[in-house]
Amino acid sequence: MTSWELFIHNQQEASYYKDINTQLAHKRALGETIYPPEKHVFDAFKHCSLEQVKVVILGQDPYHGANQAHGLSFSVSEGVAIPPSLRNIYKELARSIPDYIAPTHGCLEYWAKQGVLLLNTVLTVGEGKAHSHADIGWQIFTQAALDEVAKHNEHVVFILWGAHAQQFASNLTFLNHKRHLILKAPHPSPLSAHRGFFGCNHFVLANEWLCKKHHTPIDWQV
Repeated sequence: MTSWELFIHNQQEASYYKDINTQLAHKRALGETIYPPEKHVFDAFKHCSLEQVKVVILGQDPYHGANQAHGLSFSVSEGVAIPPSLRNIYKELARSIPDYIAPTHGCLEYWAKQGVLLLNTVLTVGEGKAHSHADIGWQIFTQAALDEVAKHNEHVVFILWGAHAQQFASNLTFLNHKRHLILKAPHPSPLSAHRGFFGCNHFVLANEWLCKKHHTPIDWQV
């Protein structure tokens, strides 16, 4: 059993998680389509081992359209149209990194395999209803996952995009800022990207931090 598998198993034994399962089962019984598919809910942890995590990118909740969410925040499988938020992420990368070429697909598994944990504050969503599962308890799980990274690894960059992600910043205040770096910016959604996401330089700042702490920087070119 891997470190993440043990972590997830322990969370699933907790009463709050059993309550999440009960609520999800009830929603499915009522006919609600839930994304991502159940087998992909924890894919962020499958592609990035706990020991490997160098960067955490915390988004809001999964994409709520058919075939979009596959368990990694902001990512979609190859062959699926690139969502607007991810297009803005690529724009910020092109703005801040010389010679960056925006990909023609939206699959971010390459980032995950380098140690980028692509996590959402809420791990499921109802079809066509953004943030519809915000009140079923997923934030407890997410906080526990962030705590696990912070305790287990050294010099991690926590990137918090949007108000929902930034709510976790106050719970990360126990972190020694010499040990970890917390970066905050508006969500890359078209509704908020121009309020400070563009120009935040988070990808550059993250790599500068990793280099300073003698880690291999992330190759952001997908």
